Amino acid sequence: MDLGYHLLIDAVVVLILLFGIRQFRSASGARFGNLAAAFALFCALVIVWCRNPVLEPSLVIVGLLAGGAIGWLVALRVNMIQIPAMVAFQHGAGGVAAFIISFVELTRESGELTAVGLLSGILGVVIGAATFSGSMIASLKLGGLLRQTPTLLPKHTGILAGVLLLLLILGAVAWNSGSVLLLGSSLGLVVCAIALGIVFSIRIGGADMPVLISFLNATAGLAASFCGIIIQNRLLIACGATVAASGSLLTYAMCRAMNRNLWEVFIPRARPAASSANQAPAAARPPVAAAPETTENASSQQPPIARAAEAAKSAQKVIIVPGYGMALAHAQFEVVKFAERLEKMGKKVSFAVHPIAGRMPGHMHVLLAEAEADPDALFDMAEINAEFSTTDLVVIVGACDVVNPAAIHAENTPISGMPILAAHEAKQIAVFNLDARPGYSGVENPLYTNPKTILAFGDAKASLAELLNALQ
Repeated sequence: MDLGYHLLIDAVVVLILLFGIRQFRSASGARFGNLAAAFALFCALVIVWCRNPVLEPSLVIVGLLAGGAIGWLVALRVNMIQIPAMVAFQHGAGGVAAFIISFVELTRESGELTAVGLLSGILGVVIGAATFSGSMIASLKLGGLLRQTPTLLPKHTGILAGVLLLLLILGAVAWNSGSVLLLGSSLGLVVCAIALGIVFSIRIGGADMPVLISFLNATAGLAASFCGIIIQNRLLIACGATVAASGSLLTYAMCRAMNRNLWEVFIPRARPAASSANQAPAAARPPVAAAPETTENASSQQPPIARAAEAAKSAQKVIIVPGYGMALAHAQFEVVKFAERLEKMGKKVSFAVHPIAGRMPGHMHVLLAEAEADPDALFDMAEINAEFSTTDLVVIVGACDVVNPAAIHAENTPISGMPILAAHEAKQIAVFNLDARPGYSGVENPLYTNPKTILAFGDAKASLAELLNALQ
């Protein structure tokens, strides 16, 4: 088969992959898009196998079956709250595969590599190893095995700069060394790149985790693309570059949703403590020890659930805002049942999803899709923010930072200037959060002392079940 046919087949596979990725634009097409992308990658595997005869096919088949079985079992056991940790782990798996292959090719055929191949091998080792260790840190944070808030080492930025400088030196040695020194310098690159990923990722946490996840997605694709160059595989280059490009665009979208640039996320500035008294104007800053009884709503003799039920019955337009607390409480099914109940009562119901809600891009969409929410009722912040001012009731389920008006009024806080869902503009607000504590930003939420807010603190799943009973 000549080169023209090979290029045509490769182009068809890449187009199928791009078609699948395009389907992720909507919740209704995401499942089919996932299957289409998986089919494209399966075709790529078959094509590569046919073009490059394997010396020990039995070992490869056993490895594929074993890996597939383990992946299948893990996927069956992982629940929706564990999905972000699993996604981070998968990025790490892609990174380790890329750096191992690059390392083997770099040291096995050093005398036969072109300048482009040598450079690609070095970059594949560095980016792949850093992606691996960084993704493992992210996975441990998201899985609750490491502290989820940022961890700052003494002279953290200096340590990061030192590791980068050492990588540049080792990279130059690998570029100019012979076969003997190349092995040692390549091993040094692996060690330093792993250290880079750890130092880089451990200082990121909380609301910045979606940015880290999407960034590691991009670097995993970039490592795979450089790996494809060194082994001269067009499909791997194209698929890796596609993942890198999509991950980069997603990272940009996450930063834009926070009104911050990538440098501010990865190299954060020192800020005053979130509880500082001068952080917000008096009108916007709630008392630190404020209790629900200080609000006007507390004068009512009715419990919060009963008041929320009355507000829901009288409302004609309702917006539901899900957050990470909904995931923690496994309350997505109750949220969707609540929305369906309101629709049967003749209400107009929408879901407002902030781009950084949850711990990975699209986390809330995944949870709501699992509960079979109407995909046409899901709206991103840019699409629905103008609707809050004409909304009768906003129901907040496990969200804090993404609806915190302090982002608008307060200065020098982790969320200052961050675009938020304008829930505070609604006529009435019902909050179904675990407690009055701030979100990961540590910034007190003025919504909790707003006279039009109904505070139903406690387990969101149980609270919503009680609300559903009250609506019967």
